Amino acid sequence: MSARKLKEFLDSQAVKYVKLSHSTAYTAHEIAQSLHISGRKIAKTVMVFIDGKMVMAVLPANRSVNFDHFQKAIGAKKIELATEGQFKGMFPDCELGAMPPFGNLYGMEVYADQHLTEDDEIFFNACTHSELIEMSYIDYERLVKPKLVKLT
Repeated sequence: MSARKLKEFLDSQAVKYVKLSHSTAYTAHEIAQSLHISGRKIAKTVMVFIDGKMVMAVLPANRSVNFDHFQKAIGAKKIELATEGQFKGMFPDCELGAMPPFGNLYGMEVYADQHLTEDDEIFFNACTHSELIEMSYIDYERLVKPKLVKLT
């Protein structure tokens, strides 16, 4: 798989970032342990349906979505977790489950947990289970314009 779309976007925006390689890992927690990075700095992407519309929820790897908090924060009637089968073909340039938290590249809304703003940098999957991108949180927020809410 290729992170070309992500790389081209970051380069076109003159964003400084570092691409890190690691042994294959399928969860953000495994990646954090492998690279000795705090789980709070790794942004994991969770696909959810908000009132029937699929969106990205982005949160620190050391936290879980609190659906009650999330629902109240945005005034939704129903929020539910999407299955891999429901988003399998939506990220053709990414390995399944390794999509970066850039919903804007895929025509999708992004909700980010407020805790991500607490660190200067974030790390996230670069479309594979063996590559990670590190960049400043400020640049991420400027490029993606996520809706900051209490997800956890």
